Amino acid sequence: MDIAKSQSRDDFIKAHNKAMYNGIQHFLNPDETELLSFSDIKKWLKPKDEIYTGMQCVPISLIVGSEGRYKDFDNHFFPKNTHLQKRWERIDQAHLTDIILPPIKLYELGGLYFVRDGNHRVSVAKSQGVIDIDAEVVSLQSEINLIPGMSKRQILHRVIDYEKKIFYQETGFGDITDDWELNLSSPGQYDVILNHILIHKYYINQNMTKEIEMHDAILSWYNNVYIPVIRVIKKQKIMKRFHKRTESDMYVWLIRYWDELKQQLGNDYSLDTAASQFKDAYGLNFIQRILLNIKKNKFDS
Repeated sequence: MDIAKSQSRDDFIKAHNKAMYNGIQHFLNPDETELLSFSDIKKWLKPKDEIYTGMQCVPISLIVGSEGRYKDFDNHFFPKNTHLQKRWERIDQAHLTDIILPPIKLYELGGLYFVRDGNHRVSVAKSQGVIDIDAEVVSLQSEINLIPGMSKRQILHRVIDYEKKIFYQETGFGDITDDWELNLSSPGQYDVILNHILIHKYYINQNMTKEIEMHDAILSWYNNVYIPVIRVIKKQKIMKRFHKRTESDMYVWLIRYWDELKQQLGNDYSLDTAASQFKDAYGLNFIQRILLNIKKNKFDS
């Protein structure tokens, strides 16, 4: 047992050092070393059903995140913090002495797995090169498939791409407006756009004897609401103040900001004034833009 204790201590040090080295290698992009948060991914993928699928033998390589301990381990499940050492070493000793431990508990979402219970066991198993692990699995049904090794940013982009595809398919937006570049950079925003269209349709119908068709409502919203706001955004050169954002992002944010101002100051408050205030309040100023460009050029060179 003394040999196992000594070996487990060495094993933890090696695993912890790998986590530190991984962090150093990716210090410019630290999000690439983060273990995925199950709650974040669940919020983005919006699974419809939860099914208990029972005991399974799960490939370790497909376990990519955790429900509650995602800050304690890196994306390879190496331990980032020394307070994990005692428990980690006990699990490792059990592995070294062939003691059988209870199955871990996992969520399956998008084809990947997230730890409900057993984070230390997964960490030890990965460190020891174990291929598969016994697990009790609850599967959450999603139409978006994920790939092992994807970062949070990559998953976010996949979710947004999926939401855009569904929005265009279900509304016919591209065919109606001939605009295929309504791009958003946050999940859930295509639902916001659809809600804007439905509200616009509702107000049009107040003065109609026959309900307007969705096709006509989309075209009316696009020409009479969306495009005028985009013109203001371009006229005031707002995009220069917002790094890596899109005009459609600005539309959503500016409309929300304008509505808040109108509630406070009255419906006569102009869009141009709201846009100017929004730019000054939330956009990068001249110095910040210079520093951002210097930083970008430095790291790109």
